[in-house]
Amino acid sequence: MKEKEVLFLLTDNWADWEACHAMAEISFTDEYVTKTIGINKQPKASIGGIRAEIDYAIAEYQNLDNLAMLVLVGSFSWRKNRYDEIAGLVKKASEAGIPVAAICGATVFLARHGFLNSVKHTSNGKERLQDEEAYTGLAHFVSAQAISDGGFITANETAALEFTREILRTLETDTDEEINQWYERHKHGLAGE
Repeated sequence: MKEKEVLFLLTDNWADWEACHAMAEISFTDEYVTKTIGINKQPKASIGGIRAEIDYAIAEYQNLDNLAMLVLVGSFSWRKNRYDEIAGLVKKASEAGIPVAAICGATVFLARHGFLNSVKHTSNGKERLQDEEAYTGLAHFVSAQAISDGGFITANETAALEFTREILRTLETDTDEEINQWYERHKHGLAGE
């Protein structure tokens, strides 16, 4: 029976393509189950029009004992909203040693709240981060598709596969060799084999 949860935090206009590979691959494991969490339990529509049910509202998710990872999915809403309640959840998870993954606009959110100040990280370009109020981590910015450091995984908007690879590695869903084979197959396809 699957006991550990990987929570995908969804906001309005979430980027479905940034989460789909990770959601599917984690669901195939024997150890983890994917669940959704949001500010409230209202269904969230993706940019592509997919309506996702929300399993948990942040206010009701108090016990982190079964949480294996918190994944912040990209969205148009990250730049427009402060989301202090989400920052509180990220802080609780991080302090409990639970990895936090963020892609695209969610990396800007992490910068805004000071979570990236002392870890290597990436985003959609350093210019997107440098004006965020609590961000002082420019020296730790890495121009990369995705990077994992200090309990945080970050990825830019074009890195859904690299993001998933870092998530799978962190969760140890398979051997590095198997995870790399999965990545190469999805990145470069089967044509010519």
